[in-house]
Order: sequence, then structure tokens, then C-alpha cells
Amino acid sequence: MPSSKDSFKAADVLRVGNRSYRYYRLDALERAGIAQLARLPYSLRILLENLLRHEDGSSVKREDVEALARTQPGSKDAREIAFRPARVLLQDFTGVPAVVDLAAMRDAIAEMGGDPKKINPLQPVELVIDHSVQVDAFGSAAAFARNGELEFERNRERYAFLKWGQGAFENFRAVPPDTGIVHQVNIEFLARVVFGAGGAGEGAAYPDTVVGTDSHTTMVNGLGVVAWGVGGIEAEAAMLGQPITMLIPDVIGFKLTGSLREGVTATDLVLTVTQMLRKKGVVGKFVEFYGRGLSNLPVADRTTLGNMSPEYGSTIAVFPVDARTLEYLRLTGRSAEQIALVEAYAKAQGLFRTDDTPDAQYSDTLSLDLGDVVPNLAGPRRPQDRVALDEVKTSFGTALAEWQKARAKTSGNGAGWSSEVLPGSFAPGGAAVATRTEPSLSDGAVVIAAITSCTNTSNPSVMIGAGLLAKKAVERGLRPKPWVKTSLAPGSQVVTDYLERAGLWSYLNEIGFNLVAYGCTTCIGNSGPLPDEVAKKVADED
Repeated sequence: MPSSKDSFKAADVLRVGNRSYRYYRLDALERAGIAQLARLPYSLRILLENLLRHEDGSSVKREDVEALARTQPGSKDAREIAFRPARVLLQDFTGVPAVVDLAAMRDAIAEMGGDPKKINPLQPVELVIDHSVQVDAFGSAAAFARNGELEFERNRERYAFLKWGQGAFENFRAVPPDTGIVHQVNIEFLARVVFGAGGAGEGAAYPDTVVGTDSHTTMVNGLGVVAWGVGGIEAEAAMLGQPITMLIPDVIGFKLTGSLREGVTATDLVLTVTQMLRKKGVVGKFVEFYGRGLSNLPVADRTTLGNMSPEYGSTIAVFPVDARTLEYLRLTGRSAEQIALVEAYAKAQGLFRTDDTPDAQYSDTLSLDLGDVVPNLAGPRRPQDRVALDEVKTSFGTALAEWQKARAKTSGNGAGWSSEVLPGSFAPGGAAVATRTEPSLSDGAVVIAAITSCTNTSNPSVMIGAGLLAKKAVERGLRPKPWVKTSLAPGSQVVTDYLERAGLWSYLNEIGFNLVAYGCTTCIGNSGPLPDEVAKKVADED
């Protein structure tokens, strides 16, 4: 617990079971007559607690706390505040430089005759190694082992350095390779929601807040954690206990009602929401979901929505803590002590949502009946280019024809190129698998099919859906075309477990979707090379 002036006399003790925790009560501001907080958005209450706890008369002044507590929706009186996240989340591509800088600081201290062991992160720092694996091997039971071997050969020096860092620095731990995608590991394992459990004696309780060196850090927003992606300099500053300065943000409320229909997935929902928010314009703002529809939306679906925050441009896309949050914590094996603390703290601070919770006051709002969401896909270019599933064949054909026409103009010779998509170019379900001249490639051919991404592989219903589709494909004798590079890169090892227990793993393997890695692959361009003959065909014929 930081040293605080506590001019509002907010410090108190929260008793949970046989444990006691020190915390800063938000309702102290109401007792002091500063403001009524019942209508303040959840996300701003999290920021308010952060200021209250860190009030020092310097970086956080009493006036800063009062300004945030009294903020009005759409206010043009922008005030700068100092936010200190509870922890920092790194992945290996963007996180390694931060660890290198810490090591360099130790060297500098040693050269000046000081104790290098005094250089440590002041906040918990967690690094998940997930961005370095590449899909070289695929379509076989040996793919996972082979890709792992190549990963370690290519990254041995970096991995040795990170292992050293974990042993050398306090407040720093690294999750090893082949464990999962950073954001899925975060929601399933690392996220606390509320800090405090697990310590001895009278510990401190406060909200889990995060900055991470990856834009999709917002995925944990679905678990009630205020978190967003930052640059390396900001992350290092946070590691060293320095505040992140920011203006009090506008908060856009997104009201959800109803429930998703059978057969409609979280991916269908997130593409619909992305299109709506892109149209609304939420760049640089907080988005906060509210309404009775949240009771019908499990955390796995919420994290899918939070994950896509960078695609519609908001800083965060957060959900409040509620019964669904506690359900997810139990499902993912959090301790009884942790779950009890999350529930007790959220309720004590007025941060626990129920269907009777009054709506907050937002800068602006929009709403969606979950029952109106239909199966859809996005593309062929951007996530906001949403197309209903039954229109995909037509829209893809139109986009392909437009591209062919544009290429013909730039090349000056359109001979030999059809402006139509040939019959049989699409397999059942709308996937493009052009078959103009078997087995040669043609325009519109899909050459990579990857089941991956933190957006989707964190969601059991979506992954079970993939397994059921694979089962139906096998039963009907359907197979990918021979030029398609197929891969399955789950976000965590638990995905393999539940697919195996559901009896669906073998069907995915049978149609070529074998395990290739637990990590971030195709989404960031780590899909690996195409087979030589496919790559040559693509290059030779544009």
C-alpha cells in the first residue's frame, strides 16, 4: 500500500473470511460531500480509487480526486490525472527491450560502485513468451514438436536472457514458450481482478489494473480489469513506479439487452459491435458495456469484445465485475480466497453489477439487442466490412472481380483473367477454395487456413464449434484443397484438453488442423513459408 495523505479519511479495513485487508473506500468521498458516485461509470470509479490511494499532494492532489469524482458526461473541462497501474504485462517481442534496459541499469549501478540488486521493477511485471514461434511444419502430428525445436534454435540467446532475468529481478516473472498467447494466459491465469489475496497478515486490497506492450491488452477488460496497450517507454515508466499522465476520458456507454440466438457466436457479436463503434467514433475514449444483457453474456464472450478494442479505436472496452466474473474465476481454477476477495471488495466499493444496478451517466450511448445479431464474417479487407454469412459468396465474388479489374488496368493487359468467380470456387459454408484448374491455383484461392488468434481461441464455444464443423466435414468426406496450409494454434493448453475430452480433437487432425504451437502465429505474420510450389505459383502468376 503506498504512502498516502488520505485527506478524505478513506483508509479502512475489509474483512473477508479470516483475513483483513487495508483499502481506500470510495464512499468516503460521498461522506465528505464531494460527489454521489452511484452514476459514475465503473471505469472512472476504478481510476478514482487509484487517485484516492495514491494521493500524495504532488503527483496526485486532492483537487485531482475531487475533479474526477465530480466529472460530468461530455465535460470540456479536461483535467490531467496521474494513473499508476497495478502491474505491467509484456510479450517477448516488445517486452525484451524493457528487460534489457533494467539489465543495463544494473551494469551502470555496478560501474558506479553501487549494489546492482537494488534495480528491480517496483510493480509486478509479467512477460509471456508467445510471439516468437513460427509455423514451419504443419498438417502432421509432428508439427508441434518440430516448430518448437526451430523456435528454440532461433531464439536460444533471447530465451536464456529472459530466464536469467526471472531469476535476477524481483517482481518479474516470465511465462515460458509453448504455454499460450499472452492475452489468454492473462485472463485464464495472471489476472487478479483484485490484488491482495495470497499474502500474510493484513494485506492491501485494490483493483487489478494493467498496461501492456501489446494493443490487445484490452482483452482482460472482459474480466472487469481496466487495462490497455502502451508503448515501451510508458511501460518502463510504469515498471519503475512512475505514473502515466492522462486526461479524464470520455466514457461511451454500450447497452446490451436480450441474449444471443442459438448458432450465433461471440465472433458474430464482436464483428457487429466493431462495425457499430467504428461508425460511432470512439478513438481515444473509454467504452463501457452495461445493461441486463450482460447477465446473458459469459466472460469468454466479453473478453472477445474487449480484445477487439484496438479495431474500433477505443482505449478500453470494459465490463463491470458481476456474478459472471466470479463464475469465470471458479472455472479457471482461482483460489477460493481470491474469489471471495473479488466479490467482497467489489461489493464494498460499489463496483459489483447486478440487473438492478442503476445505469451510469455516460458521455454518449448506443445499444444493441443481442437477439438481433446474425452469423457473419468480416472482410475481405477490414474488420468493419461486416457481411452476413448468407451474403459472403456474393461479396467475395464482387471484391475479387473488382481486384481483377483494377489489376487489368494497371498491367495494361487483362487477357486470361476472368471477371467472374467460377462455379465450384466455394466449399459449403462460403470458404473460397478456387478450383478453376485442378489442382492449379487461380485468383480467389485460399492458401492459408488457420484456427488461431487471441480473439477466438480464448472462447470455448467458438473452438467447440470449430471441432463440430470438423466432425461434420469428416463425416461428409470433405477435405481442404491440397494447396491449403492448415494450422491450429490454440491460445492455451486448456483448449487442447477440452477438445480432446469432447472427442473433437481427432476430427480437426484428420482434416489437417493439427497442433502447430501454443502462441501467436498467423495473426502477426508468423504463418511460416508456403510450400515452394505454391509460393512459386503465386509469385509467377501474381
